[in-house]
Amino acid sequence: MRTPLAWLPALLAAILPGTSLSLTLSEAHALARAHNPELAQARLELQALQAAELQAGARPSPELGLLVEDTRAATRSTTLHWAQPIELGGKRAARQAAAGLAREQAAVALAARDADLTAGVTAAFHEVLGAQAQLGQAEQASAVARRVTEAVRQRLRAGKVPPLEAAKAEVAEAGAQADLAAAQAALRLARAGLAALGIPPAAAATTAEGDATALPALPDELRLAEALPDAPVLQLARLDIARRQALSDGERARRLPDLTVTLGAKRDAEAGRTMAVLGLSLPLPLADRYSGALREALLREDQAREALQAATLKLQLDITQASTRLHLSREQARQLADAALPTARTAYETALRGYELGKFSLLDVLDAQRTLAHLSRQQLQHSTDAQRAAADLARLLGRALPSMEP
Repeated sequence: MRTPLAWLPALLAAILPGTSLSLTLSEAHALARAHNPELAQARLELQALQAAELQAGARPSPELGLLVEDTRAATRSTTLHWAQPIELGGKRAARQAAAGLAREQAAVALAARDADLTAGVTAAFHEVLGAQAQLGQAEQASAVARRVTEAVRQRLRAGKVPPLEAAKAEVAEAGAQADLAAAQAALRLARAGLAALGIPPAAAATTAEGDATALPALPDELRLAEALPDAPVLQLARLDIARRQALSDGERARRLPDLTVTLGAKRDAEAGRTMAVLGLSLPLPLADRYSGALREALLREDQAREALQAATLKLQLDITQASTRLHLSREQARQLADAALPTARTAYETALRGYELGKFSLLDVLDAQRTLAHLSRQQLQHSTDAQRAAADLARLLGRALPSMEP
């Protein structure tokens, strides 16, 4: 079990010079949870609604009144009374129910935000891994391009190739340098995306630890369907229906007037005696029977039911799309890694050695090099896409994917 300060070594490594600069995925998650402002906002919202639920249970306060009749001491009468409103019709219970359900919604929203942040960090972290790998490939390609250019120049000095071939090699080297600059910019952007999730820039700028070509496992489709009803978006929709029902109950209860009980004492100076005062008061709902408010609450309740249906349909589509992307990207990355890339790498090495021995032309080398670089970039992109799709599935379900298959 990780401690709350599990992210501290990575942050210190990013700040202190001379240390190993690296960041793991679990450390990135911990840093994001500690610093993400949207997650902090969701926590504060839950705390605010907990306070609102506490307030919803409060009963009406009593009223203390003093009434003086006549200003002359000899004939003055003074009444001191205490009045207590009594809520009827279940108003307090409906108010508490609505506040409690709003607090439950905030708790589910906090969990959903945490799942969303986890998925975002996972996707951004793998973007950084992919960008790092692409930068490494670009640096290697640039070095190879310089090697090819130098080999061509040597053959040119020996009079074995025309000057045009040297120009082609220099053009290829310039293209490799441009690809290197683009890879450096892509890495900076990927790290900025990681920092935007709340991870301190010093930590986001460190080297991400992990395998850029690693692929997520496939989820069990049956368990995936079983987990669908517990998705945060559907939990929130169902809680919203229940809260709207509680608000409708509250509007119905408002149609029953509250009773006010009055107890007091009246001192009559002229008669020289004190009399008890008892009273009941009840508003007459003649001008306002809350019919408009009740109708609005009932319509909002119907609206919440329709929102649940819409959310269910959208969630099913989103899960289908993410699952399809996961399967497709994973299969494409595996095919490239198992078949295309080994063949392309062998072809490039053969063409390069053959060119140095005078058996192949420079165009053969450059074509093999471009093919290898293109396939390597594709594999990294498909691997990153698969990780992003898996993160999207986890975000939609609000938890880790169920029953992973190997």
